[in-house]
Amino acid sequence: MSIISSINCCTGITPTDWFGGLFKQCDPPECCCGCCSALRPRYKRLVDNVFPSNPQEGLVKSNMEKLTFYALSSPEKLDRIGDYLARKVARDLSRHRNGYVVIAMEAMDQLLAACHAQTLNLFVESFLKIVQQLLESHEPDMQLLATQSFVKFAHIDEDTPSYHRRYDFFVSKFSSLCHNGNADLVVRNTLRTAGLNG
Repeated sequence: MSIISSINCCTGITPTDWFGGLFKQCDPPECCCGCCSALRPRYKRLVDNVFPSNPQEGLVKSNMEKLTFYALSSPEKLDRIGDYLARKVARDLSRHRNGYVVIAMEAMDQLLAACHAQTLNLFVESFLKIVQQLLESHEPDMQLLATQSFVKFAHIDEDTPSYHRRYDFFVSKFSSLCHNGNADLVVRNTLRTAGLNG
């Protein structure tokens, strides 16, 4: 891919007006010539790097270790990491790119398990927002994914527990999953079990 076509791909504009477009996120990421990524904040680059070009390859473990190390070294960035992941999940959900949603949730689970800083509360807010979006999805796979992540989160002991969070939505949603009436008996039983676990 030539530099001219790369810039056009990354920015969506003509090369003569490329400066303002450099700050636009490349989508899809494989089209990027590298000019945009260098200008992005480090936490965004680290988050983007845990996603492979093909979602079937799964989470990029070596890059996930780098992201975890960064989060542990700079806990004040956790809220930004969580917010960025939440926005990526919302976008991938709307585009039905479920493979990337699964990878994002795996990354969130690993960060939650590794980080026990005082700033974790801000990260948890983003996590719960994602779980809520997945539970509101009409796809059984996404509802199961949300439930599994929520159960893992419930077993984490926080250094600074927060009592201001409201779990009314989750109680209501898990209760409705217990009465799921899916036509497929296997799916119905799986979702009902997930609701009980939640």
